[in-house]
Amino acid sequence: MPNKIVIIGAGPGGYAAALRAARLGGEVTVLEREDVGGTCLNWGCIPSKILRTTAELLEKLHRASDFGLKIEGTFGIDLDRLMQRRQEIIGAQAREMLKLLKNNKVRYLQGQGLVQEGHLAKVELRDGRSIEVEWDRLILAVGSRPMGLPQCPFDGERVISSNEALNLSRIPGSILIIGGGVIGCEFAFIMNAFGSRVTVVEALPRVLPLPSVEEECSQTIGREMKKRKIRFLVGRNVSLVEEKDGKLQVTVEPSPSAEERKKKRPVPEKIEVDQILVCIGRRPNTEGLGLERLGVGVDERGWIKADERLETSVEDVYALGDVLGPSRVMLAHVASTEALVAAENAMGANRVMKYDAVPGAIFTLPEVANVGLTESQAREHIQHVKADSVLFRNMGKAQVIGETAGLAKIVSDAESGKVLGVHLVGPHATDLIAEGALSINAGVSIQTLAETIHAHPTLAEIMGEAALKVLHGH
Repeated sequence: MPNKIVIIGAGPGGYAAALRAARLGGEVTVLEREDVGGTCLNWGCIPSKILRTTAELLEKLHRASDFGLKIEGTFGIDLDRLMQRRQEIIGAQAREMLKLLKNNKVRYLQGQGLVQEGHLAKVELRDGRSIEVEWDRLILAVGSRPMGLPQCPFDGERVISSNEALNLSRIPGSILIIGGGVIGCEFAFIMNAFGSRVTVVEALPRVLPLPSVEEECSQTIGREMKKRKIRFLVGRNVSLVEEKDGKLQVTVEPSPSAEERKKKRPVPEKIEVDQILVCIGRRPNTEGLGLERLGVGVDERGWIKADERLETSVEDVYALGDVLGPSRVMLAHVASTEALVAAENAMGANRVMKYDAVPGAIFTLPEVANVGLTESQAREHIQHVKADSVLFRNMGKAQVIGETAGLAKIVSDAESGKVLGVHLVGPHATDLIAEGALSINAGVSIQTLAETIHAHPTLAEIMGEAALKVLHGH
């Protein structure tokens, strides 16, 4: 008898789990309440990079004369065409995903999936009908959604989430972005390139305040923001939002973290903007799912608890992706990898999920990417650490393409010689980080990385140069 696998959610995790389980011989049914591809395809990775690509091209057009180009007349954003392109790309991706599910004999049902008592799930279809589906193994891949603020709740027009920001109908003259993390910083550069006056407010003492992001990378992004006249206020919170004369009056005050770190307390101020974009984190899509019927354990915020095999507190019920929350890593490529682990375990394997070589990719201008330990993290665990960096402006290819801001930093164990961390900020950093991820995953030594021949002239040479500098100090 085939193993009946039911997966709730068809984002990058649920979709990959469905294909893997089906290829292992499972009888797979996927329940998806919205559209195939989940947040990543419809409201995240793909649409944001479509906008970011246009923003980057627009910035380059403004610098056309630097490259020996003469552009006469005016140019600007065609929002209707940009949104059309967005839908064309998303539509093409979705059709391919559905085709692949069908070719692998995966049953795809569009509607709200609900957990029932016993080994049953119910899907409420869009036509009003409901269907019950039996399962031997259940995989929960229901994802997350943007989190709002009580002092400025979402209204979809003046106060928006990243979802609305990816479906622009107009470019605001001015915008305040609450949250200087990955999503907030990416949108700061996009909206700035599109012509908005951008202010970023971040409660912590630096932009991109992620533990995985090196301080030098945050500093570089801060400098690039200043060059573009993007204002950023760190160590601040938004305490009040009022509407006045068609504008939003935003009161910004020092955050508790700023008061602890600074002797001189920042002065509260009011900022007037046309629109507010809230990027302060995500909430799990577990409400109303019926997890209590099975007794699936969640934490105080609703994130599902799972072990290293991605099995929940209930036998034969697995969870993956964003719904596991920030205690794991909330990235699409992590969900896709977790999907393989969960699907294989659901089909009888005994795999564990490892997170020590997960690359991070941040699509600011320039890009930021990282994998492994930062220098400070490495020094907390290892006695002898070597770390050094090389600037992109020293690379011939960076000069050729006119993108010289940034650096590559490599952290290694001085005794074993193993690469512990790679940190990049600069052109195509999100592509270059793959070499770092491979190095850490395979246990590559700094010596091997330094001896690897990198083609010239390429941006990838910076990896070899940084490794040589760690080894020889010059």
